[in-house]
Amino acid sequence: MKLYTYDPAPNPRRLALFMRYKGITLDSQQIDLATGEQLSDEYRRINPECSVPALQLDDGTVLTEVIGICTYLEALHPEKPLLGTTPLEKAQVSSWVHRLLMNVFSAIAGMLRNRSRAFANRALPGPLDLPQISELVERGKLQLAHTLPKLDAELATRPWLAGDNFSFADIDLLVGIDFMAWVKESVPEECTHLRAWYERARAELDL
Repeated sequence: MKLYTYDPAPNPRRLALFMRYKGITLDSQQIDLATGEQLSDEYRRINPECSVPALQLDDGTVLTEVIGICTYLEALHPEKPLLGTTPLEKAQVSSWVHRLLMNVFSAIAGMLRNRSRAFANRALPGPLDLPQISELVERGKLQLAHTLPKLDAELATRPWLAGDNFSFADIDLLVGIDFMAWVKESVPEECTHLRAWYERARAELDL
């Protein structure tokens, strides 16, 4: 197997922390998003979606979504499970991963890609050139302002996001909170449960 990734970016970091927690190492190659290497003909032949991370299996199959890669690797390396062990836990982790992508990552990415000159005509990742929409910056702020207090309330009732056990949902939330710094946002002071959870998650991951 070979992993194509770019360490500084949020999606690759989600996978990197998953692998680190489980003690998984893979042959890897950096694809430099800063220089647009993901759009090169060479990389398009590997992953036409022009995204990272991408995991190329020994039979040539390429997995291009973080949750798909994690599901595959968890099946190969079940110890220190991060995607749940019971049917309910698995459903809860998957649900939280989806909610975080929709309500945290998409909000931040929308803010970043629609206001930065670096993303002019590149408002969405992937092979398409798309114009920026400035109104999405304010929408992202409103979305975060709505979502963070809700997460705080959830974490007032249990130690980890998807239940009693640390999971990939917690990794995703930690990466999402760190991603907020890219758009100069942070967790409000009044979200004390979320802030306490963040310190627990960092300790669990030995960060």
